[in-house]
Amino acid sequence: MTDAEWNECAVVGRVARAHGNRGQVIVNPETDFVEDRFQVGAELLANRGGRIETVRVTAMRVHLGRPVIAIEGVETMNDAEAMAGLELRVRAGDLAPLPAGMFYRHDLVGCRVETRRGSPVGEVTSVEGELGSSRIVVTGPAGEVLIPLAQAICVEIDVAARRIVVDPPEGLLELNRRP
Repeated sequence: MTDAEWNECAVVGRVARAHGNRGQVIVNPETDFVEDRFQVGAELLANRGGRIETVRVTAMRVHLGRPVIAIEGVETMNDAEAMAGLELRVRAGDLAPLPAGMFYRHDLVGCRVETRRGSPVGEVTSVEGELGSSRIVVTGPAGEVLIPLAQAICVEIDVAARRIVVDPPEGLLELNRRP
């Protein structure tokens, strides 16, 4: 798999840390479909030290809203600790179609962002944070700004047109600028 193909894959979770002493890991999910995405037998992609590999889920349970999974070949706490921080991805073609009005986070990357008045803010370069507290990272003429991915602020998201209209509270764009 090339870097370009890896970048086209959708992030479905990040390994938070090891869990227990049998090689299991806790995952911070970035999917609404936790039970399906991390089910036993699921194949996920991980980039370990520049090498992209397929990992297979061999056990799964949900604890406090996060999946605790066992991965084939990860047998010890040390093995599991080495996975901390890894992104778990799936190929975009393996994603289920979503109902109208829904989108995957990776669909937002590349969308242009403008205010309700039509002022350009920039282009989405990434989506950060966990479900429920996500924010889009927008790069534009004034630099990089973080905008909460909240319905009250991102009032129109048109993935097909590659456009997001925002109605930020006064001062939000200036306050959330990154140097």
